[in-house]
Amino acid sequence: MLVAGMIVAFALGAAIVARRARRRLRSAEAAHARREEELAQRARADEDESHRMALVLSSMQEGVVLFGSDGGTVFANPAAERHLGPVPRSAEALLPLAIREATERASKLGRHHAADAEVGSPSRWLRADAVAVDDDGTVLLVVRDVTEARRLDAVRRDFVANASHELKTPAASIQAAAETIRTASRDDPDVVPRFAAQLEDEAVRLSRIVSDLLDLSRLESGSELDDAVSLGTVLRDEGGRFEAPAADAGVELSVRAGAVPPVRGSARDLALLVRNLIDNAIRSTPAGGRVEVSLGADDGELVLTVADDGIGIPQRDLPRIFERFYRVDRARSRETGGTGLGLAIVRHVVENHGGRISVESELGRGTTFEVRLPAAPPDGATPG
Repeated sequence: MLVAGMIVAFALGAAIVARRARRRLRSAEAAHARREEELAQRARADEDESHRMALVLSSMQEGVVLFGSDGGTVFANPAAERHLGPVPRSAEALLPLAIREATERASKLGRHHAADAEVGSPSRWLRADAVAVDDDGTVLLVVRDVTEARRLDAVRRDFVANASHELKTPAASIQAAAETIRTASRDDPDVVPRFAAQLEDEAVRLSRIVSDLLDLSRLESGSELDDAVSLGTVLRDEGGRFEAPAADAGVELSVRAGAVPPVRGSARDLALLVRNLIDNAIRSTPAGGRVEVSLGADDGELVLTVADDGIGIPQRDLPRIFERFYRVDRARSRETGGTGLGLAIVRHVVENHGGRISVESELGRGTTFEVRLPAAPPDGATPG
């Protein structure tokens, strides 16, 4: 019996040990499975992160190139090839030369090095920033196209220079006339009225320049297109204001505004458009000439035409007449009081209203400007 009991006890113990072993094995297997799942999740997360990073780098406008410690190309996104052409296998073959030198300095000296380079035809300007990302010479190169930024900087510099020059001329004339009046009021009173008139003319000219500069600055930020504007009403109002100036200049002015739908826009800015086109036409037309202004509709668009039989514009000047301060005839512009900003204002108003403007001219035979603006959607507004 004792032996039988020992056998039973041994069997029970063995069973318990086996059960414990199986539990430990199942626990170990579960832990291993959890570990494998964690590793798989981490691998998927790393893969997702790499995918997102690749998407970000591939969608960037900036070119990104990573050069390893040996100078070899480790990575380059698609934009790098757009900016630099085929990306070389190493920094030693990198072009343009200025960008290569900046990359080599960053690799050897560390820190950040920048370079500008002109490439291609038509030419583009690139700005490259080379940054040492490790002490072993690894370099991250970032390249972006700064052509438009440089163009805008040049435009701003030219604008400041031209504005300063334009403001300086009447300011100097005002100062000279004021000094003459001060002296003449004592020594030669008879000339005072003449210089006072000159002083007034220059003050008006200065005021026009400042007003046009302010309008142009505002228009460059866009127009508020909140209202359905009757362009016919605007044209009749502005045309009426120019009847006397046109008569004084000996120019016959004809204004015809047909029944047209309204345009969604800014009445103030559309008045500027009409005012500057008519003013420009009168100033460009010698005494005895004629200016015809008409407004009609064509295929969902309002068509404003301003035609004169004046001095005309040389073909070489036509592409530039909408530039700020550009004058075809500077002497005549000074004589008639033009600021050189009127057509630039017109162009901004047209663009802000989603329209387009064209010009035809023949030297000595006159000029015709045509403005097309989209009509406002029908909403019960009264036609102009």
